[in-house]
Amino acid sequence: MIPFLDLSAQYRVIGSEIEEAVLRTLRTGTYVLGEAVEQFERDFAAYCGTSHAVAVSSGTSALHLALLAAGVGPGDEVLTVPMTFVATVAAILYAGATPVFVDVDPDTWTMDPAKVEEALTLRTKAILPVHLHGRLPDMHALGAIARRHGLTVIEDAAQAHGAQRDGLRAGAWGNMGCFSFYPGKNLGACGEGGAVTTNDPHAADMIRSLRDWGQSGKYNHVRHGFNYRMEAVQGAVLNVKLRYLDGWNATRRSICQQYQEGLAPDLGRPEAIGDDHACHVYALRTTGRDVLQARLRDAGIATNLHYPVPVHLQPAYRGLGYREADFPVSEALARTMLSLPLFAELPVRDVDHVIATVNRLVLAEETSIPLPLLGARPYHEGALQA
Repeated sequence: MIPFLDLSAQYRVIGSEIEEAVLRTLRTGTYVLGEAVEQFERDFAAYCGTSHAVAVSSGTSALHLALLAAGVGPGDEVLTVPMTFVATVAAILYAGATPVFVDVDPDTWTMDPAKVEEALTLRTKAILPVHLHGRLPDMHALGAIARRHGLTVIEDAAQAHGAQRDGLRAGAWGNMGCFSFYPGKNLGACGEGGAVTTNDPHAADMIRSLRDWGQSGKYNHVRHGFNYRMEAVQGAVLNVKLRYLDGWNATRRSICQQYQEGLAPDLGRPEAIGDDHACHVYALRTTGRDVLQARLRDAGIATNLHYPVPVHLQPAYRGLGYREADFPVSEALARTMLSLPLFAELPVRDVDHVIATVNRLVLAEETSIPLPLLGARPYHEGALQA
C-alpha cells in the first residue's frame, strides 16, 4: 500500500536526533515552556523573518490568541473563507466575533481579493486568509485592502511553513501569522503545537500572557487567560525538525511538479507550483472523485479529502446563516478535490505508480468539459461515475 502520509519514514531518518533532543530536555526537569521552547521561538521567528514567535499549544490556540491580541471580540466581524478546516472559523467564534465568508479565487483556491471589499461592513475588524494546501494568497492585494480600511490581517499559515513570495515568508505578511505543528504538517511536532509570528512587540507580549493564564509575572494575573502553553518536549522536537524544513519542502515541490507534469492534462490540477507554495497538499480535481478514491484504494494507493464539506455547510456551523450555492467555487472544489500521497520520503517510483494508476483509471473515460466555475483549466466531467 502506498500511504498518503508516512511519518515513520521521517522518523527513520532523524529519529536519533529527536530522541537525543527529547532526552536532553527531559533531564532538565522543565516540561512546559522553558529553554527548548524559547530556543524554538527564536529560531522560528528568524526563519519566518519576524521579530517574534510565540509558541502555543496548537494551531487553533494560535488563531484564538492572535484574534484576541488584535482586539477582536463581540460585535466584530472577521472575513475568512469557507474552504478551510473548521478550526479557522471556530477560533473566530471563540473570540466572540462573527465569521463572514468570502469565496476563494478560481485559480489559486485561496481568498479572492475581489470578493473581500464586497463583504466589508462597519463591523469588519480583521481579514483572516487561509494559505490552503500551503499556497500564499495574493497578500499584496489583501494587505492593500486592509490598509485602506484600517483592518488587521491574520494569516492562517497552518499549512504553509516556509512558503515565500517576494522575499517574505508565510507568517511575515500579515500583522500576525498563525501556524500549526500538528504531526502531519510540513513542520510537525510529536503531538500538538502552534505558534504566532509577528513584528508587533505589544501583540507578542499579549499572546505570551494569554497563553499562560493571563499572567504578567508569576501569580500576577492581569487579564483572563488560557492554558495554551507549549510543552518543552515539542519545542525540542521542533528545534530538530526546523533544520530540515527547507530540504523537505524542496522535495515536496519536486513531487508536486512530478504530479503536475505526469497527470493527464484533462484532470483539474492546481496552478503552477513555486516557492509561494509549501506543497502541504497536492489535490487533483475530478467529478468522479469518490469513485476514483475507492478504486485507488483497491489498487493499493491511499488518498485523502481536504475538505469535502466547506465550513458554511457543516452541520455545526449552519447557524451562521449561509446556504448551499452561496460560495460556488468553494463548493465545487469540495465536491471534486482528491489529495494524492505527498511526503518528503515518498519514493519517485511510487509517485510514478500513482500517476500511471490515476491516468489509467480516469482516462478510461472519454469525456471532459471546461470548469465553468474555476476558470479555463479543465477537469474530468463524468469520469468514473458509480
